[in-house]
Amino acid sequence: MSHLKRAREVFDIELAGLKAVRAQLDAAFDRAVDLVVSALRQRGKIVVVGIGKSGNVGQKIAATLTSTGSTSVVLHTVDALHGDLGIVADGDAILALSYSGETEELLNLLPALKRFSVKIISVTGASRSSLARHSDVVLNVRVPREACPFNLAPTASTTAMLALGDALAMAVLQARGFQKTDFARYHPSGAIGRALLLRVGDIMRSGSRNAVASETVSVKQALLVMTQARSGSVSVVNARGKLAGVFTDGDLRRRIAAEDNVLAQPLAKVMTRNPVAVREDALAVEALKIFNERNIDDLIVVNARKEPVGLVDSQDLPRWKLM
Repeated sequence: MSHLKRAREVFDIELAGLKAVRAQLDAAFDRAVDLVVSALRQRGKIVVVGIGKSGNVGQKIAATLTSTGSTSVVLHTVDALHGDLGIVADGDAILALSYSGETEELLNLLPALKRFSVKIISVTGASRSSLARHSDVVLNVRVPREACPFNLAPTASTTAMLALGDALAMAVLQARGFQKTDFARYHPSGAIGRALLLRVGDIMRSGSRNAVASETVSVKQALLVMTQARSGSVSVVNARGKLAGVFTDGDLRRRIAAEDNVLAQPLAKVMTRNPVAVREDALAVEALKIFNERNIDDLIVVNARKEPVGLVDSQDLPRWKLM
């Protein structure tokens, strides 16, 4: 068997495992979500326990839960019996991971956990195991087989366990009404956080870098304004100072190629009317959306009175680490 064929076979086995676990989902999943949400509302947390490969998966599940606003910690199954049990408090929800449901270290921990007023949610492939019998809710992650040729190394089972953890985290996120702005609070230094926390006014070019000209001035005069501002476009305003149009260096090239005496024309005759604009108090992510949807290089920023107060240049976005 070629390496490529073997790789595809592994994918097929793991996909089959995921489909099997998806089909096994039942009301127990709803109860698990309710238990987690209830614990979090009472200022409790999610304590994830597991050992070996299940423990590694548990670390990722805990990280996903925490990053989406559901406080979660990892409790090492062995160290718990040597002082780390202090992490656990009444009102917490325990997420116990063991595919066999008979992991000795985890079963040894259960009596100590039962001394607290906690709810235990087990994630296991053996719904009649010792772990399952001592749990309040059992989430079944049984897969038809592992991708290992000997059906021994945890492969399809850990993938399924990870997927179920993601499903739990996303269901809890939805149940708690977690929003994109909440996500940004937990990821302030990431691209998503910056896009969701920054306002357009924080990233726009303003003052001398914002080229603005009256619709009565000539194209030649407007080019001087654009040159001074080092901008590829100029916001055109009417007699009341409100945004009326835009004129870009691309417009100039197209006009010169098609007609004579363009430099003497007033902007009112050559500008693009009703240009795309964004409010200065809008989130930076809204500007990103406009750049992604429209084929433009510059985005005009206006205030509440529809006066052009700034410009977002697409070339500036990498500097703000927004692209």
